[in-house]
Amino acid sequence: MTATASQGDIRLGLRANLAQFTLLVAVNALVGGMLGQERTVLSPLADQVFGLDAYTAALTYILAFGATKAVTNFFAGTLSDRYGRKPVLIGGWLLALPVPAMLAWGPTWGWIIAANILLGTSQGLTWSTTVIMKIDLAGPARRGLAMGLNEAAGYVAVAATAMATGAIAAHAGLRPEPFLLGAAYAALGLGLSVLVVRETRDHARAEAALHPVQDVAVTRLTTGQIAKRTSLTDRALSAASQAGMVNNLNDALAWGIFPLLFATHGLSIGRIGVLAAIYPAVWGAGQLLTGWWSDRIGRKHLITAGMLLQAAAIALVALGTTFGVWAAAQALLGIGTALVYPTLLAVIGDVAHPAWRARAVGVYRLWRDGGFAVGALLAGILADAYGLTAAIWAVAALTAASGLLVAVRMYETHPRPASPPPVTR
Repeated sequence: MTATASQGDIRLGLRANLAQFTLLVAVNALVGGMLGQERTVLSPLADQVFGLDAYTAALTYILAFGATKAVTNFFAGTLSDRYGRKPVLIGGWLLALPVPAMLAWGPTWGWIIAANILLGTSQGLTWSTTVIMKIDLAGPARRGLAMGLNEAAGYVAVAATAMATGAIAAHAGLRPEPFLLGAAYAALGLGLSVLVVRETRDHARAEAALHPVQDVAVTRLTTGQIAKRTSLTDRALSAASQAGMVNNLNDALAWGIFPLLFATHGLSIGRIGVLAAIYPAVWGAGQLLTGWWSDRIGRKHLITAGMLLQAAAIALVALGTTFGVWAAAQALLGIGTALVYPTLLAVIGDVAHPAWRARAVGVYRLWRDGGFAVGALLAGILADAYGLTAAIWAVAALTAASGLLVAVRMYETHPRPASPPPVTR
């Protein structure tokens, strides 16, 4: 499957770490399932159970989730470098335990917001850590494939759970039955993380020892220097960060606004659940190919094409009025996102030195998942002021602009260029 490298007793590569890598894929599927329990049900819940008429108010759960997940992502990288990956993963699952019960029985909308704050914190710790651990294990040769497998597992689980909760809600109601799946996911995820998952921090240290660049100015960066490089000064890292933010801004739109649009055209909760599942299902499954593909042809062009395809798909949602058109648009949105999602993570792994890679992943994911909060706020304000369709068109235009920025600003990171552009420190 992949070549391996070793340092002492530590071996890098997917084949050398297949059992542990496969376990982490399964754990991340459970992480994705925790997110999927909300995808179909929460927007109708805001309207039908809690009577939230304003779109901005109804989308506050996405704002709460995105803001807390973004901030937690930043600290997850630092904490995993300081204390190890496994304790951070376990801590994330402990925070997830009360979430399904709060969603299922919370008496006020404040309980739903609080549940999403916990969920965002949990996702920031668990998903970030599984990403970091897989990068640790895979080594440099198959990083794109590793990220494709990780993100595929998470988002196929999002899709499967979104469809399952939609079917359960159509049969049994919006609460509490759809959220019992989440309770099972949290218990299983915590058990596997405590009992079976092994620490991978030594794999990153082994790769760092093999790394050709050992200059202290490159390896001993402060967290502030890493944040500046990832956000602003390195053209590949900063382009990836803005594209990640816009990508998840799109996801907030699909999560919060699309179900409301579909409902205004008379679709049932079951059919909305199918549409809610198509996008992450195609996204998730597609990453099995696109992560591997980026290892073969490079990262930049896949990211550019994916952002532009997402923009076209979102525009098609705005134009559509039927289930068939929206299903096609959701599939196209999934393809575009699959081209982008694992490839952006691979860019971070390509450029960041192993000594500070976990923190760079945290900074990138701070920007990326901040897109949930920005998307919920932007889409809600625009929808309240100008209507659902206008909000969707605005996000389509923003996504196209993001793709063009990648085309202009990002340099190719795999294979690593002989002379990367200079970075201002």
